[in-house]
Amino acid sequence: MIIAFDTYYFDNKAKTIGVSFNSWDDENHQEIYSEIIEGIAEYEPGSFYKRELPCIISILKNINLDEIDIIIVDSYVILDDNGKLGLGGHLFEKLNKQIPIIGVAKTGYHSNKLNTKPLLRGESKKPLYISAIGIELNLAYENIKSMHGKYRMPTLLQLMDSKTKEKVGNNV
Repeated sequence: MIIAFDTYYFDNKAKTIGVSFNSWDDENHQEIYSEIIEGIAEYEPGSFYKRELPCIISILKNINLDEIDIIIVDSYVILDDNGKLGLGGHLFEKLNKQIPIIGVAKTGYHSNKLNTKPLLRGESKKPLYISAIGIELNLAYENIKSMHGKYRMPTLLQLMDSKTKEKVGNNV
């Protein structure tokens, strides 16, 4: 199973969504996991993982890790050319380097050219920035490139983004 995670923040809470699927070219998801937790850390520049990592770890407690082949995060795995770990890298460490992590970020960093690969999908002029750990970067790039959908964002990653921002009660 492949599972992709994203988190949305509101009112000192975080809503994390996990969308699982079986194959890179799947159009439909296997399952959607959802969890809202409170008491979220404030955003700390350069240490985003401190805010989002606990959210992903919390939802992973409800999933059999032995069934997960790869995790995708809506973020970076490696932040710069010196190898500074981002959210995906810290998740890889937290999972004892057992599950490969692919990062799919929507914005690039000028100091991150060696550990990312820009991917243009569909007719988009703006690339996605692919980073990886536990899997070769070119293979991670090809996997994301092969995902279903004709737009910049693959179908299942767009679904994840939409579900993350769906309203919960009177909030998000």
